[in-house]
Amino acid sequence: MHLLLAQKGAIADAEEAIDLGQTPADLIFISAADTELACMAAARKASATNIEMRLANLMALNHPMSVDVYCQNTITASSMVIVRCLGGESYWPYGLEQLHATCHANQIALVVLPGDDKPDGSLDRFNTVSGAERLAVWSYLNHGGVANAQLLLEHVTHRLGRSEEAAAEASPLLRAGLWSAEQAMPSLEGLREHWRDGAPVVAISFYRALLQSGNTEPIAALVEALSARGMNALPVFVSSLKDEVSCATIRTLFASATPSVVINLTGFAVSTPDSKRVPTVLEEGGAVVLQAVLAGVDEAGWLGSDQGLTARDLAMNVALPEVDGRVLTRAIAFKNAETFDEATQSNVVRHAPRADRLEFVAELAANWARLRDTSVGERKVALVLANYPNRDGRLGNGVGLDTPQGTVEVLSALQNHGYTIGEVPAGGDKLIAFLQAGPTNAAHDGREIRETISLSLYNDLFDQLPLQIQDEVRGCWGEASNDPFFLADRKAFA
Repeated sequence: MHLLLAQKGAIADAEEAIDLGQTPADLIFISAADTELACMAAARKASATNIEMRLANLMALNHPMSVDVYCQNTITASSMVIVRCLGGESYWPYGLEQLHATCHANQIALVVLPGDDKPDGSLDRFNTVSGAERLAVWSYLNHGGVANAQLLLEHVTHRLGRSEEAAAEASPLLRAGLWSAEQAMPSLEGLREHWRDGAPVVAISFYRALLQSGNTEPIAALVEALSARGMNALPVFVSSLKDEVSCATIRTLFASATPSVVINLTGFAVSTPDSKRVPTVLEEGGAVVLQAVLAGVDEAGWLGSDQGLTARDLAMNVALPEVDGRVLTRAIAFKNAETFDEATQSNVVRHAPRADRLEFVAELAANWARLRDTSVGERKVALVLANYPNRDGRLGNGVGLDTPQGTVEVLSALQNHGYTIGEVPAGGDKLIAFLQAGPTNAAHDGREIRETISLSLYNDLFDQLPLQIQDEVRGCWGEASNDPFFLADRKAFA
């Protein structure tokens, strides 16, 4: 079988056999979490210890041959191996078996731990160290952060007999709390010192793992973009939106600084599709929750793909968050593996923000905040339904959904909240009949013309589009005045 040599600057997610090309070291650290690997690389750089370490992404060792080559070339002559296996034995069975066999045969200390803070008895048998040793290592990793990662390196150095002084115990990191680029342990009062009086508050919720790895550049860029638009940013890190401590922290902070908008960067959902949904902790105060994405792919891969985000990202960061009622915005950062760390012989993967998409999300949040401060009588709401070409039978079509009746329910809800709606159709059938009485893509001759847009207004709006798009539209459809829906006698579009 052909064996690929791992490339510098490539993000590891391999189904083919790969040789990571790493030499043996005092410590081998294997994890599927890029944030954790980045944290360990930062700790090695900042540490005063002279311990040699190699970092490997578990996803690069998916193929059995990759595991065999790594065990033979790297593990056999190393001193200690730490593995973080999220998902348990079933996630990486061959790798765990071969790693254990190699370490046992060569008297290498092997520590196999869950990838989170939940015990997993299925992993115990793969360890070659005592339970106390496993708990000590697990403690440093669970608390997380670069400082605790440095303590872990000191612990390993002592265990390998390279240092007489034992490492200090892990320093706790809050499960949830405020974040600031300027303050190590910020308080709400401290943040408010930099806020604008009376300006809307926009909360940003993101995973604690970003703080643990020091990968907060996208958060800092988002805070800056919001501040430039006159918004007061409230960044909050959480372990999970299902974590009780995290939820309690959010409630306490939001009670003191109620956000007009929440930008959420966590994945998955709190609600379940088959039950009556209740407001999540992010929206209990009435704020709209905008979902932004920290993509799991690099920018080049995203740009070169017709699909854009991967299936994994679409599930975690798009489909599931919609169950919680979040409004999708855009991916604002992409994984960047351009930095090859010679000390650990690995690609250090971090999220790099993309300015134009980040600015879009900040502007959208500012618009939502202004909308919330606008009285109901001054708001303008549009409902857009599908109008498939040539077939009125598909007006407002939604697979598996009763879109017409859903539209009527939305109109009724708007009316109940003080919006001027006029007469609400008595059901979905009446709504469709009303729409078919006017022009549709199927026909306009003999239809009731209720609303028009003048040619001059159309041209004003059209001229605001980029020139390339204007040329493409004209090349495909011709001049606007030749459109079948253009009414020459009114100089307007139906």
